[in-house]
Amino acid sequence: MTAAPTAFSTTRLIVILAVAGFASTFAGRAIEPLVGVLARDLRSDPHTVALLSTAFALPYALIQPILGPVGDSLGKERVIAVCLGILTLALAGCALSADLTVLFGLRVLAGAAAGGVIPLALALMGDRIPLERRQVAIGRFLVAVILGQLSGSTFAGLIEADVGWKGVFAITAAIAAVGCAAAILGFEWAAGAAPKRFALGEAVARYRTIVAIPRARVLFAAVFIEAIAVFGIFPHLAPLIEARGEGGPREAGLALAGFAAGGLLYSAFVALLLRFLGMRRMLVGGGAICAGALLVIGSAGSWQVDCAALVALGLGFYMLHNTFQVQVTEVAPTARASAVSLHAFSFFCGQALGVAILGAALQGLGQFTALALCAIVILGVGSLTGKLLSR
Repeated sequence: MTAAPTAFSTTRLIVILAVAGFASTFAGRAIEPLVGVLARDLRSDPHTVALLSTAFALPYALIQPILGPVGDSLGKERVIAVCLGILTLALAGCALSADLTVLFGLRVLAGAAAGGVIPLALALMGDRIPLERRQVAIGRFLVAVILGQLSGSTFAGLIEADVGWKGVFAITAAIAAVGCAAAILGFEWAAGAAPKRFALGEAVARYRTIVAIPRARVLFAAVFIEAIAVFGIFPHLAPLIEARGEGGPREAGLALAGFAAGGLLYSAFVALLLRFLGMRRMLVGGGAICAGALLVIGSAGSWQVDCAALVALGLGFYMLHNTFQVQVTEVAPTARASAVSLHAFSFFCGQALGVAILGAALQGLGQFTALALCAIVILGVGSLTGKLLSR
């Protein structure tokens, strides 16, 4: 760990990481309102096109066991900057492509590159910011991450009619380039730890040590299940809204923006929530709010009702997830990047599987039953982790 920085250095660090985090989440969320349009233009089934979200999330997850030890060895700042550069190139390629197979390949590359941004940013804040101030600091950083989600889904849905889906991809590439420039020019490179040789044996030993910690296993399992229950519906929402005859990408984008708005509510009140609820009630309350929101979405009302439910879902999700994030930064202080990367690996594996699982459940069980099962699962996650982590 490096010495604690000054207040100015901490603010500068959070601003740079915020720009980088915004760029990576903007790229991930911009695809979801476009599923129906891409399915028509590329003459494919909407459920197949929805897997473009999986094509981003799964490599995001699978790259984590590699990027975590690399970040611990070579320096988190260096890895973040390189990943943003690769993300820019992959998104630019998406803007130039008109073939679904090529789009899947480029989304895989973009997801793997984006995987080196937020997890390492969290680990870097763990290195530089004391634990007693970390949850609030990470909550502030999440404002940018959430704004990336909000802007990505809403922006894509609103402007697709004017610039086309290729234009949307071009804009995501430009934003990723801004994030890359901010990292290269903004990081205090001299303040970071000196790079050291990457040793595979040491990396494997670190992972064994981390996985042997009971608290770490609880956190990894929790975010895996949380991601399946909460994020499975996202890419399927646009086709469901279209099937009800309520609109297209614009309405889907506005509805999905509700989730990010709920996250912003959490970021605005995180200090108060921590003071009055504490960790255990934060987790139990977050699970309960998520469960209620999923039941409302399952009722298949209007897109405006979906939007309101997604606001609640975003608030409940971040009550859960931000608590998990802070806890995981302390399970292995000498190998934070590795611990946070395993956490992200679990989360995005769940997110990738959730899209496929819920797609099958929607077709086989119907919308209400599928989402009611998700509600039961997330309610259990909040209650059980509140009990286990407070011990």
